[in-house]
Amino acid sequence: MKIWCIEDDLNINNLLTYALAGQGFEAQGFGCYKEFQQKIKTEQPDLIMLDIMLPDTDGMTILKNLKADENLKDIPVIMLTAKNSEIDIVKALDAGAEDYITKPFGILEMASRVKAVLRRCEKKEKASDKIVFGGIEMNTESHVVTADGEKVDLTLKEYSLLRLLLANPNKVFSREHIMNSVWGDSYVGESRTVDMHIKTLRQKLGSCGDCIVTIRGVGYKIDQNGK
Repeated sequence: MKIWCIEDDLNINNLLTYALAGQGFEAQGFGCYKEFQQKIKTEQPDLIMLDIMLPDTDGMTILKNLKADENLKDIPVIMLTAKNSEIDIVKALDAGAEDYITKPFGILEMASRVKAVLRRCEKKEKASDKIVFGGIEMNTESHVVTADGEKVDLTLKEYSLLRLLLANPNKVFSREHIMNSVWGDSYVGESRTVDMHIKTLRQKLGSCGDCIVTIRGVGYKIDQNGK
């Protein structure tokens, strides 16, 4: 994993990169924000260690810029600074920093906290707001669905029906279960409503719609092998 350290004190910078390399990380140091900016245009690290007091740009400004950038906001940042007042720590954490280490610091504690942040971020990634099944991708936060990379416009019921199936691959749902889950148990209607929505859903998903399988006499499931 790549860790970048933005620290203008050369001795501390060298200490950080040496210690992190000893823990198996690919560490690189930057003496100022300008150097970091040039590098991040072509490459991204897995974690950034950031000093607050830098020669060209304040570390808090850098942190806010990172968190405001759609392409960089998910990179975890650990503040590493001599500023140890409670208000400084709170400001950094509220601005999006994952952790705050004050100088002077112990090498072993620093390495341990880096690993802890990486573990937390790994868990966040696993608990993603995306459901991916074959060529279908659903973002449960933005309610955007794509099939083979193309956006698919779904009604609310179609979306809810697809989400039910995607969240439970290979599980067979009866029409009654789908009606209760998607329309609610107070809905008065025919099970044919489900069939019509499945038909439309398949059409909108194109070739990806083949993974929605009809189980005769029972209902539907979503299966990677398709029909």
